[in-house]
Parts: sequence; C-alpha cells; structure tokens
Amino acid sequence: MDNDPDWPKQMESVDYQSLNDQQLMMRLAERDANALTTIYDRYARPIYSLAIKMMGKPERAEEVVQEVFIKLWRKPYSYDPQRGAFINWVLGVTHNQAIDELQRERNHERTISHSLPNDGEDEQSIDVPDPGPDPADQAWYSVRLDIVRLALTQLPPAQRMVIELAYFSGLTQVEIAERLTEPLGTIKTRTRLGLQKLKVILEEEGLRSER
Repeated sequence: MDNDPDWPKQMESVDYQSLNDQQLMMRLAERDANALTTIYDRYARPIYSLAIKMMGKPERAEEVVQEVFIKLWRKPYSYDPQRGAFINWVLGVTHNQAIDELQRERNHERTISHSLPNDGEDEQSIDVPDPGPDPADQAWYSVRLDIVRLALTQLPPAQRMVIELAYFSGLTQVEIAERLTEPLGTIKTRTRLGLQKLKVILEEEGLRSER
C-alpha cells in the first residue's frame, strides 16, 4: 500500500491546527489524510449550512458535503490561493455541487413526467426547450455566501425572492417564472434590479463580490 499514490501517507508529527488553509491544501496534495480531517473540522459546518439551505433535506445536504470533500481529496490543486480566501472558494465548490445535484433531480423529474401517458396529446407538445445559460443566472457563482446573506436582507421582497430562488435553489429565470407564475420579462427585470441594488449595497458596505 505504501507505493499506492492514492493511499494516504503517514506524515511526521505536526500541529495541524496551527497550519493555515494554504498549508493544509499543500499537505493534502501530498496525500496527507490528517490535512483533510483538519479542513473538515474547520469548514464542514459552513459547507453543510449552504448545502442544507440549497438542498432542503439533511440527507441530500450530507451527500453534497461528502462530494465536496471527495473532490478536495482527488483534486487538491484546484484551489488557487491567489484567487481569494479558501472559505470563499470551497463554498463556491459547494454551491456548484448543489446546483449540479438539483439540476440532475429536475432532469430526472422531467424524464419521468415526459414518460407518463398524456391522454393522446402530441408527445412533442410537452417538450420543454432548453433556454440555455443566462448571464444573470451565472453571476451568482462568484458571490460569497456571507455577502449574499447580508445584502439580500436589504432588498425589496420581490427582488429578494427571485435572487434567492436563483442562488439557493439553482433555478433558471425560466424556471423561476414558472414557479411564481410571473412573466419571464418580469423575472428578468426583478433580477436585474436586484443585482443592481446588491452592487450598491456592497459598495456602501465596502464589500466586493469576488470573481
């Protein structure tokens, strides 16, 4: 096992709690399982908090957390300290993982729905065209969770709702319009105004979203 590159190596005695995030990730790249344990102890709670907010159920959130730490173990070099703090990066990984899970669930539900009898209706009539990626939807991938929570509380309720559905539920603007039974144009307008308001709030607070 010692020659297996994927098997955790036995490292020298070290105070892992005294290491910063970058040092822990460097040790993780050397297959140091203790480094992964320390990162888990340090960040599992905020990662789970975001996952449960997005997924809704504990078991689904736990699956997201597990996948995040599996990715850390498999690809420790994905983190670039020059692009920002580790907590912001790992929450971004968590957000993306949750979005992927939600999208897979929605695709599965659509597949089941389309496979059910439709009382003689043209099968093509129930196909939902793919609206494609929307810039407003993609914008949320780069926003830090703590900034979002702070700024969202200051938005008008209608704008806050569409942005929360986009960020925490991973819905596209088309899906938000369907859920709220509002015209797509109205959702786009609320999203645009909400993003503009957030920018003003962040500037007033001396904060910036990290790209």
